[in-house]
Amino acid sequence: MPEEQVRRRVQVDENSPEIITNDMYTPAFLREQIGKLVRVEFLIGTNNLTDRIGVLEDVGISYILLRSIESGNLLYCDIYAIKFVSIAENPYNPNNPYGTYNSFGRMNWGV
Repeated sequence: MPEEQVRRRVQVDENSPEIITNDMYTPAFLREQIGKLVRVEFLIGTNNLTDRIGVLEDVGISYILLRSIESGNLLYCDIYAIKFVSIAENPYNPNNPYGTYNSFGRMNWGV
């Protein structure tokens, strides 16, 4: 990976807050999914849902970072607006993001 794309991940140790170490909390659970292809649905306002698809790059206490599979850009997302996260179980291959079949099993997300 080129040096300019290397990103320092949030450091977690025994002094870290429980919200980021105990997988009963959303940030800690999502940290276990880093590197996977995800579809994240956000509630905007009171009734608008929007989604983003990308590789989960990092998770902080109040945000997640997604790397777009289309552009390669990073997207900073508010963790408190997340309503649903769909996680691909197959490993992500940037050279063939959909695998030999749809990486999401029966789901077709129209990417």
